[in-house]
Amino acid sequence: MPLLEVRNLSKTFPATESLFGRKSRDVRAVDDVTLEIHPGETLGLIGESGSGKSTLGRLILRLIEPTSGSVFFEGRDLESLSTGAGGRDALRTLRRDMQIIFQDPFASLDPRFRVEDIIAEPLVIHRKTRDSSGDSLRLSGRAGFGVRERVSELLRAVGLDESARLRYPHEFSGGQRQRISIARALALRPKFIVCDEPVSALDVSVGAQIVNLLAQLQRDFGLTYLFITHSMPLVRYLSTRIAVMYKGKIVEIGDAETVTRRPTDPYTRKLVEATPQLYA
Repeated sequence: MPLLEVRNLSKTFPATESLFGRKSRDVRAVDDVTLEIHPGETLGLIGESGSGKSTLGRLILRLIEPTSGSVFFEGRDLESLSTGAGGRDALRTLRRDMQIIFQDPFASLDPRFRVEDIIAEPLVIHRKTRDSSGDSLRLSGRAGFGVRERVSELLRAVGLDESARLRYPHEFSGGQRQRISIARALALRPKFIVCDEPVSALDVSVGAQIVNLLAQLQRDFGLTYLFITHSMPLVRYLSTRIAVMYKGKIVEIGDAETVTRRPTDPYTRKLVEATPQLYA
């Protein structure tokens, strides 16, 4: 059984009017997408900028609402969860299992909070850690040992020292900030993570370290990834299967070796031909 199913998912953004009164056309960012992601695999989603990759990732997590179509997680329809009786609570519970790592580690971390605050926030919101009285624990400076212990565990898991706990995001490099973002995504022990171009803002060597970390965490924690990228070598290295997106549509999907060695769609062939190191 797939962990996640996307059925005929579409998203159209309405036309906007410019300062000069000109109206743009409606934008169909995601166009009738259907796919499955199985437990423990990485589905790489590749396409050029503007192809709809990130929009699809956010639709799957219901960070934005679809125009039409359905998303099922472990057989449960996210639409019916959000609109049915007790839907908000049901969807909130499900969100513990579905997390995202954003593209820009400089913009995704609140500069006003210490690292402990940032990583502990999901635990507090979802009340996953409680003190001896049964009350949900507060954030750093007032948090009990349970939260701090969990934060320290997560920092070690992503290769950061415990001393990072009381520092602020501006004190870290881009790669270190992305490790903090990954720790935050892992806080609730999710089953599924959308990795939205998590290394595109980093230099090549640091990005390689983050990719290797993601692969190690997948083995250690049994994670399932949707890995969004525009890099064919990267998606081939990390992914079990690859889905190619062009103008809002999935034009090809298959196992990583087949898609990169024997692509069938003309757009996929162009992507592969533009990456000669694939054949090295």
